[in-house]
Amino acid sequence: MNFFKTKPRAPPDLVRGLRDAIPRLEAGAPGGETRRKANEEVTKSLQQIKAILYGDGDPLPELVAQLATETYSTELLYHLVTNIAKFEFEARKDVVQIFNNLLRRQIGTRHPTVEYISGKHDVIFATLAGYENEEIALNTGMILKEMLKSEQLAKILLYSDKFYTFPNFIETTTFGISCDAFANLKETLTRHKSMVAEYLDKNYDRFFASFTTLILSSNYVTKRQSLKLLGEILLDRANFSVMTRYIANEANLKMMMNLLRDKSKNIQFEAFHVFKVFVANPKKPPQIEAILRRNRDKLLTFLKDFHNDKEDEQFSDEKQFLIVQIQGL
Repeated sequence: MNFFKTKPRAPPDLVRGLRDAIPRLEAGAPGGETRRKANEEVTKSLQQIKAILYGDGDPLPELVAQLATETYSTELLYHLVTNIAKFEFEARKDVVQIFNNLLRRQIGTRHPTVEYISGKHDVIFATLAGYENEEIALNTGMILKEMLKSEQLAKILLYSDKFYTFPNFIETTTFGISCDAFANLKETLTRHKSMVAEYLDKNYDRFFASFTTLILSSNYVTKRQSLKLLGEILLDRANFSVMTRYIANEANLKMMMNLLRDKSKNIQFEAFHVFKVFVANPKKPPQIEAILRRNRDKLLTFLKDFHNDKEDEQFSDEKQFLIVQIQGL
């Protein structure tokens, strides 16, 4: 039921009204009349903006265009994301829907909101910083996920220092927020393959120093997800040169050999999928071959009993292939 049956306002008036109401959410005394009215104004304006964007399944392009233009000129998107914690519960959900509708909006091959945010990096970083606040983290996480579908916006985040706050959000937040942050980290690293491959090539040392902290996490879920993601990154054809560097590193091989003996069978299994890349490499660097040869007998004994209860034909074939490779050292 809609309690706000007022005459529809023009999109520019709506946006300006909302923009003016946001600062008043902190005016006057807490729980006072000024704040209550500002909250009503914010909630009502968001509902009306959402109605214009979604229409009754058939939004009017000229109204949407006016709305979008005013949104950019008043810097409303930045103010929505930095003030979302002050909004009521339903209003926060409306912010997500409005944001994501505008991000998806297309004119020919152009995405005007993506172009706008490309020049306003603070909008992206403020959305990522939403993970600091448990009450809004999943709202801002949904907006960030939509942003990351754009290569342009994903690149801005990836090439910024703020990208390296992901491990902190994954390691220090509640389970739900940690999983959401990890999902968006994965999205950043896997969706736009050639752009990411170039980034990893240029920033190899910094990236893997940070990512290794997640692989060695004391949190089971983080450790398992990170190992699985590492396997995906290394086995992606786009990352061939990154994979070559990774499997030439003795410390990386030793880490995987240790994780093969982890108390969790699932961690062992994910470590196996990274370990196999070291062994299957036909051009092993001397230092890698030396470690494998030195541990040859132990590895053979270990692999023969490794996950024999797993009914997975591909895994069995891969394990047999590794045994043959190690025997041949």
